[in-house]
Amino acid sequence: MTNERNINQAYEMAKERYASLGVDTEKAMDQLQQIALSLHCWQTDDVMGFENQGGSLTGGIQVTGNYPGRARTIDEVRSDIIKATSLIPGKHRLNLHAIYGDFQGKVVDRDEIEPCHFQSWMEWAKEQGMKLDFNSTSFSHPKSGNLTLANPQDDIRNFWIEHTKRCRWISEEMGKFQQDPCIMNLWIHDGSKEVPASRLKYRQILEQSLDEIFSVDYKNMKDCIEAKLFGIGLENYTVGSYDFYLGYGVKNQKMVTLDTGHFHLSESIADKISSLLLFTPEIMLHVSRPVRWDSDHVVILNDELLDLSRELVRSNALNRIHIGLDYFDATINRIGAYVIGVRAAQKALLQALLEPSALLQKYEENDQLFQRLALQEEAKSLPWNAVWDMFCLKNNVPVGESYMTDIEKYEAEITCKRG
Repeated sequence: MTNERNINQAYEMAKERYASLGVDTEKAMDQLQQIALSLHCWQTDDVMGFENQGGSLTGGIQVTGNYPGRARTIDEVRSDIIKATSLIPGKHRLNLHAIYGDFQGKVVDRDEIEPCHFQSWMEWAKEQGMKLDFNSTSFSHPKSGNLTLANPQDDIRNFWIEHTKRCRWISEEMGKFQQDPCIMNLWIHDGSKEVPASRLKYRQILEQSLDEIFSVDYKNMKDCIEAKLFGIGLENYTVGSYDFYLGYGVKNQKMVTLDTGHFHLSESIADKISSLLLFTPEIMLHVSRPVRWDSDHVVILNDELLDLSRELVRSNALNRIHIGLDYFDATINRIGAYVIGVRAAQKALLQALLEPSALLQKYEENDQLFQRLALQEEAKSLPWNAVWDMFCLKNNVPVGESYMTDIEKYEAEITCKRG
């Protein structure tokens, strides 16, 4: 049981400690309250969706594990999302892939999807107080192969162009309905296991496809384009590399998506933020946890996440940065994976918001580099966790590890039904 008196006492002490460094804890919590993370619907069902086309997951991505309780229907996905959000402080968004349409058991190919297939999602999200984001889905389809939008074959390429155009249309209608722009992410797996005879050829085709897709301007949706390092079976060449999308994004003023698992493990995603802010209108983040490769492990509070969060706050551009989660783990309880990852992302943001930035900047301006480093190190052990507990208490969600009990009860309820 939550001991509110202890939480309040710990918070008052933390508040005083932070105030001595010029940090307003109430302001930090207010700022965190305004950050709506975009939750990925595919954590509930291992990226299966509702197309009823059969087949396995393709496109160089992979889900590991077979933990019981996977959501099998649209109602089960929604139930899981409601449960997860009840354990996460704040109000958040929901990110859908095109394969999650409400198809009513009918086979609707991807070049045939329409806003009507997502109308029930719009209405459900409104009831839950959530806003929607969207993604085109180029993988796990008979026409996916190794090349989609970069395919030299007209019929295959045009199929995927039409699919992506329709995804933008659906996103526009979502944005209208919720009176808030829907962010539509475009990621394709296109690539080659070996080095192609011409790298340029396929990137020219992709550029032409994107130009056609983006030829229609919309007011209620925002486009973002996502790169990847490689996919399984496509290790030597990725058409939509980071260099390609960075160039395209700057040239055409499109939002570039930075997925934290889509780079070399030694690269700093945090270091890319300030450069993108100078040359692109906004940034989309997909927060994941790569282990050895783009393994999409559950997000945890590690150094990389903290570094990224500090950079987001230090940039003073949170109004231009959108944050989504992107991982899928079927080796543990899926709702637990949801809650661990989202709460970890919020903890990292809170620590960044609590950083004594004014004092650090003063030291830097005065060339007091010892003092700057010393304070950066001491800030790591400041009582941020007491502020986090208060934030959870204010949002009426479980404090500390007590959410585990809620998840265990929910698991017991659904396991007998789902297997």
